[in-house]
Amino acid sequence: MRSRYWSCSRFADWIRGTAKLDVGTSEEWDNWRTTAQMRHNFRYWLAEEGLDYAQKAVCFVPDTLHSIKYYINNRWITRTHALTADRRDIKPGEWRDVGNRFLPCLFNELVDFVEVELAWWHIAWAEPADRAKYNAPFWSSGWWRVRVWRCREAGMDSLNWQAQLRHDEDYCIDEPYYGQFTPQAVKAQEIIDLYIWWTRTYRNRPEPMEASGWSAHCDAMHAKYGAGISAWNKETEQEQADSKRVRDIMEKMETAYEAEDEEMMIRLIKVRHGLWT
Repeated sequence: MRSRYWSCSRFADWIRGTAKLDVGTSEEWDNWRTTAQMRHNFRYWLAEEGLDYAQKAVCFVPDTLHSIKYYINNRWITRTHALTADRRDIKPGEWRDVGNRFLPCLFNELVDFVEVELAWWHIAWAEPADRAKYNAPFWSSGWWRVRVWRCREAGMDSLNWQAQLRHDEDYCIDEPYYGQFTPQAVKAQEIIDLYIWWTRTYRNRPEPMEASGWSAHCDAMHAKYGAGISAWNKETEQEQADSKRVRDIMEKMETAYEAEDEEMMIRLIKVRHGLWT
């Protein structure tokens, strides 16, 4: 994808004889195309398609180099063909069953989307003063971008901006949805919730074995009776009751965590079409 197309230039407007819209509804674009073609059909073709052919021919070499660069980037750096887990969740070389890979892989990709992809998107066309806010290096955007620059602040600023978008254009002032959040804003709000859940809530959840008291109880029983199945027969009725009580608490926490994890994965799947730049 190019950042500039000759068919969208002032020169193209001059050839076409009709200035191209900056923004517009689908109906407005249809009307513009019809009007432009009716006025100067050949000139319209020359500006819209002829310039595209010419640009492809002139830019063949840089386009080819660009494609090679992005293949290398996608294949070995960003690895867009795979879902990957952060080493905090699955250490390289560590075995993890398929069902246990879903949660960390999906949410690690969400983190990369926010902190890498959206961070780039937020500064790609920003003014120099805005870029300076994030101290973005030269390889964070533009032709030299290699998709390794990470900036949580820039990604969250992008989401917070998107989350405030509303239907407030003049052409929809009489529509029932006027003033309401746009679909993009609704998805951004959900992405923010999921990102915060994974990076804060999930990371700071109490460990069930510790929070329930199960680890402390087992340590106390092992110290008193030793390890092994035979130790259970040595416990008093009260100690066995305590053992059951703390184990029930632990299992209840684990069940709640499992339900929460599943709910969040489902929410992430539902918002997947909003994960684009």
